[in-house]
Amino acid sequence: MSKTLATLLQARLGMTDEELTELQSEADGNNETLEDTALRTGQLDEPDLLDMLSTLYAIPKLENIPEGSVDPELIGSFPIGKLKELPAVPLRDGDTVMLGICGSDGLERIGDFRFALNEKRIQPVLLPRQGILGVINNVFGSAREDSEVDDILDQADDSSLLDAEHENIEDLLDDSSDAPFIRLVNTVLTQAVRAGASDVHIEPYKDTLRIRFRLDGVLYDKHTLDRRHHSALISRIKIMSKMNIAEKRLPQDGRIALTLGNRQVDLRVSCLPTAHGERVVLRLLEKSNRILSLGDLGLMDDDLEHMRRLSSISHGMILITGPTGSGKTTSLYALLNRINSPDKNILTIEDPVEYQLDGVGQIQVNAKIGLTFSKGLRSIVRQDPDVVLIGEIRDKETADIAIQAALTGHLVFSTLHTNDAPSAITRLKDMGVEPFLLASVLRAAAAQRLVRVLCPECKEAYRPAPEKLAANFGEYAPLFKDKKVYRAKGCPACMDTGYKGRKALYELMQMSDTLKSMVLTDTDSSQLGKHAVSEGMRTLKHDGCMKILHGVTSISEVLRVTNI
Repeated sequence: MSKTLATLLQARLGMTDEELTELQSEADGNNETLEDTALRTGQLDEPDLLDMLSTLYAIPKLENIPEGSVDPELIGSFPIGKLKELPAVPLRDGDTVMLGICGSDGLERIGDFRFALNEKRIQPVLLPRQGILGVINNVFGSAREDSEVDDILDQADDSSLLDAEHENIEDLLDDSSDAPFIRLVNTVLTQAVRAGASDVHIEPYKDTLRIRFRLDGVLYDKHTLDRRHHSALISRIKIMSKMNIAEKRLPQDGRIALTLGNRQVDLRVSCLPTAHGERVVLRLLEKSNRILSLGDLGLMDDDLEHMRRLSSISHGMILITGPTGSGKTTSLYALLNRINSPDKNILTIEDPVEYQLDGVGQIQVNAKIGLTFSKGLRSIVRQDPDVVLIGEIRDKETADIAIQAALTGHLVFSTLHTNDAPSAITRLKDMGVEPFLLASVLRAAAAQRLVRVLCPECKEAYRPAPEKLAANFGEYAPLFKDKKVYRAKGCPACMDTGYKGRKALYELMQMSDTLKSMVLTDTDSSQLGKHAVSEGMRTLKHDGCMKILHGVTSISEVLRVTNI
């Protein structure tokens, strides 16, 4: 940093000479510039720094990347590591080459870019750091994704398997390996993350190897490869997830932590032997996933108010039910996020920890060392918690401890695998929970399913045939009388699926005095459900009808998830 900029920084921050010297010593100790230290410690924010640089060096300051200025060929002529180190990005404005920078370091490197591009003059422009990094990641990500898998495999030969044991890389976009199977795995994972896939399936068959992505809950074919590539591909994934590469007879589990540009992704890897070879499923968990608020989940207004009220009670148990992948954990964390505050001690035990929430103590189940839900839960209740989240009630021991925690003044959230809300009661009874204890602690049970949201760019309105409505929705068919609904069409914005994102359908059963009395008897779940409906509960299918009428989803989606 020049003396003039240091002086300007000192004046802007109102620092004494001693404070400036102290800041400079900290910068030297961390091998960073004075301005970077001021940014990192929060003494200076980026807009102020860009204003200072613009004033001092008479450089234009831009809020966004100029439209049409991104030239992938120009940017791709530099290694991604060099561009991200500064960061800086070359841009093109007609015949003028610009260099987008966000700090004084970029100014000192203009000569390098001028020499590399054989340009007599390059115009520096000041841009936000995240805007520069976003362009770099997008360009290199698109270049990698555009590489056809078939082209990669054309370079593969019998010796390529040895290259698959190459060490893990820090950033998929920064990998320059020429080994075909390393490039293949990196390409597939990059495509999956960018597409927003929740799972990647690698499935061997007699003559082919199929790779499928799960997008918004539905599996789509992505690549079909020759069966002979199966062994090398699986071996590469085993190396990355630290599995035993020699063991092909037993199931194995592993994990991969990877970076894609500025996105951090954890992968849970499951390997299962089948008749045609090992099958692998990778579950993608993006660390930067935003924890949704209750209002983002898809609850109707009245259910939203009920859930807000339930999250504020001081003790008792709230259960969320549904099959795997129905968004139960997301809903639970929305509830936790609402009540998370410094005056509450919130502890969770999960398998795995899917969201990071500041202020919440999160415990990861580890069966290999004996840390099960029940053992972890016994320790949690001795930690003076106000709120406890249990990832899943799997057995009587866990259920008993959860019930006792709710009885002794704790608010307990958990999940079960049942088809509807009333079945949560019968499931716990089947586990051996005493009905009188269940009636005492259960405040509500909510069942949920995820439906795909219609793409707003291409959804089309139509009037469904009355006879089909009657056949599919029975008592709810009159809700559609003289109403238009929407169906999926498909466009480039939604990858021709007709859908973009997901929302939840809910069935919220609140425990009234009558329902508690019914729990004490041998009443089955269907009778509990009928009475809950008479008290105002909407079933999953009824809630789905409301989402259809609001243009959120389609008839086929609601039928897909509610015909159980």
